[in-house]
Amino acid sequence: VQLQASGGGLVQAGGSLRLSCEASGLTFSNYAIGWFRQAPGKEREFVSAIRWSGSNVLYADSVKGRFTISRDNAKNTVYLQMNSLKPEDTAVYYCAARPWGATMSLETYNFWGQGTQVTVSS
Repeated sequence: VQLQASGGGLVQAGGSLRLSCEASGLTFSNYAIGWFRQAPGKEREFVSAIRWSGSNVLYADSVKGRFTISRDNAKNTVYLQMNSLKPEDTAVYYCAARPWGATMSLETYNFWGQGTQVTVSS
């Protein structure tokens, strides 16, 4: 199983980025995908997740109203649209997969990608 996160970069505060997580080696439509992030010196934290069917999505309070998660099962890809970015959003963003339902708990995710760096300048 491979999860490839991409789309990170350097952006000014207030800007936008769209992250992508492309999966291979699994039946993608059977898996929920979660996004997590880890800033320097901090623990990895939940950002957003989407159920296998796309019918249920979860967001951390810190990103609600600014980030939108979506998926395209035909492309084995989940997207995280990030708008109104803030310096505190700076982190390495990871995508992860678990069967079926979405959760906020990173311990429940079986497979992890390598991450993509997001840097928001003030």
